[in-house]
Amino acid sequence: MSAAESHVHTKEHVCWGGGCEHTQHHRLEVVDLSVQYQEVRALEKIHFATECGRSMALIGPNGAGKSTLLKSLAGLIRADQGKILWRGKPLTRSSHEIAYLPQRGDVDWNFPITVRGLVEMGRYPNLGWWRQYSKHDAEIVERALVSMDLCDLQDRQISALSGGQQQRAFIARALAQEAHVLLLDEPFTGLDKPAQENLSRLFKELTAEGRLLIASHHDLQTVTNIFDDVLIIRRHQVVFGPVAEAFTPEHVAAAYETLEAPGSKA
Repeated sequence: MSAAESHVHTKEHVCWGGGCEHTQHHRLEVVDLSVQYQEVRALEKIHFATECGRSMALIGPNGAGKSTLLKSLAGLIRADQGKILWRGKPLTRSSHEIAYLPQRGDVDWNFPITVRGLVEMGRYPNLGWWRQYSKHDAEIVERALVSMDLCDLQDRQISALSGGQQQRAFIARALAQEAHVLLLDEPFTGLDKPAQENLSRLFKELTAEGRLLIASHHDLQTVTNIFDDVLIIRRHQVVFGPVAEAFTPEHVAAAYETLEAPGSKA
């Protein structure tokens, strides 16, 4: 195990609906992950390991592969090389335990659904084809709404929410899914300062509860205040480790040198 990985500690994970082995290592491991779009290498040999109870910032310039990595971890993009392991098994075997939260700009906020309806969607991966929505499912949804302070907003259409409320609604959906790992694509973008501060506090609460948060993040000034670890990439991996050790001016500069846009000619 590398020095960058040795800091990872064991933490019990809160699993609302039961069925979790609380003594089991909840470890996410990425080994030599590479992703290619046609002739363009979007990611090259990404390698890191982390566990529930921590938050990780994914840092890099536009075109560095941050969204590609998040979608790969979510199972939305197939890697060309390498592997992703969750609790020692290929990620696809535990995909319901991984929740992906897209950028707010990628969401159709005019879709006719209420906050409660959105959160209830988080139960679908657990229902499968045959099981009906039960009292237990309703209790999990209710707990998610309470945790994100959304009870008074549950009947609102999602377009009527503020940016911070929209983020909380999507996190509530992930909690209703009983996700152990939350993958967030630029969750702080477009939020005003109070909403950013509230989301930062929420991150700390979720990790204290025992969840793993991985978020792409562009505001370099706030990395040390929000996250435990950092992964800096520019298609290849620059560094991974605790923020205090890995988030240095030298590593940031190495990532933010001029980067050729995907698909452009060399």
